[in-house]
Amino acid sequence: MSPESLRCSSARNRGGVQRVEGKLRASVEKGDYYEAHQMYRTLFFRYMSQGKHAEARELMYNGALLFFSYNQQNSAADLSMLVLEVLEKSDTKVEDEMLECLAKLFSLMDPNSPERVAFVSRALKWSTGGSSKLGHPKFHQLLAVILWKEQNYSESRYHFLHSSDGEGCAQMLVEYSSSRGYRTEVDMFVAQAVLQFLCLKNKSSASVVFSTYTDKHPSIEKGPPFVQPLLNFIWFLLLAVDGGKLTVFTVLCEQYQPSLKRDPMYNEYLDRIGQLFFGVPPKQSPSYGGLLDGELERSGTARASPLELELRSSETVEDRHH
Repeated sequence: MSPESLRCSSARNRGGVQRVEGKLRASVEKGDYYEAHQMYRTLFFRYMSQGKHAEARELMYNGALLFFSYNQQNSAADLSMLVLEVLEKSDTKVEDEMLECLAKLFSLMDPNSPERVAFVSRALKWSTGGSSKLGHPKFHQLLAVILWKEQNYSESRYHFLHSSDGEGCAQMLVEYSSSRGYRTEVDMFVAQAVLQFLCLKNKSSASVVFSTYTDKHPSIEKGPPFVQPLLNFIWFLLLAVDGGKLTVFTVLCEQYQPSLKRDPMYNEYLDRIGQLFFGVPPKQSPSYGGLLDGELERSGTARASPLELELRSSETVEDRHH
C-alpha cells in the first residue's frame, strides 16, 4: 500500500474494503482491466446507496492509483471522477490531506486528456464548497507546482496567481523567463504577475513575487533602482499601494507611460488597481467590470470584461510572442 493510499484512508474503513481490494487488485494484475473497472463501479454505487461514503472514496482512490500504475488512463480517470462524486455528495471537509489526494490524481493523468480538464474543474469547485469562487488557494498551489514540473509554465502561472505562494510563483517565473522568454522581456514576466496579484487584492503575494524574482533572476542587476524602467515602476507602485495616496499613483502612471505601453493590458490592470487601493471610481463604460466586482459576483450574469478574461486565462503577452 502506497503512502498516498494510507494518507487518504481512515483506519475504521480498512477491514471490509481491504478484502475487496485484494480481489480487485488480482483482476488488474491478470490484465482483466475492463472487468475490474466494472467491479469498482458496481461497488461504488453499492457503497453510495448504503451511505458508506468514506469506504467508497477510499476504494475509488486506491483503484485509480492502481489503474494509473498499469497505465490504464481511462479507467483511472473514471475512478478519479467518482472520488469527486463522493466528495460532492458527502459532507467531507476541505482539508489539506484531501486536497493533496486530488492533486496526486491530477499529477498522474495524461496532461493532454480532456478528462484532466474536467477533473480539475470539478475539483476546484468542490474545494470552495461548490461556490462560484475560483478554488481553494492551497489546491491552486499544489496544481501550480505539478504544472511547473511538467514545464507547463503558462498554466502553472494561472494557478500560482490564485494561490498565496508568491515565492513559488517567482521561482517558476525565473525558470519560465530564462528558458522560454526573450532577454528583453525579463521585466515583463514579473510585471504581469505583480499587476495580476494586485488586481486580485493579494498585496502580500505581489510584493513577495517581485522581491524574489528580482533577487533570483540571473539577468537582473541588483536593485532597486533597476536598469529596466518597468521594474522601477513596479517597485514604486508597490510603495504607493502601501501609502494609498492617489496623487502619487497618478503621477507614477503618467511618468511611466512609455513602459506601460509595452503591453495593452497594463493600463487595464492599473485602472482596476486604482479602484481597489486609491479610491478611483470605476469607468462608466458598460463593458467594464473587474474580476472581483461585487455586482458581477452577485448577479453572475454580467458579461466578462477584457480584464476579467485576462485574469481567468493563462495567456499573457510573453505567451503570445512564443
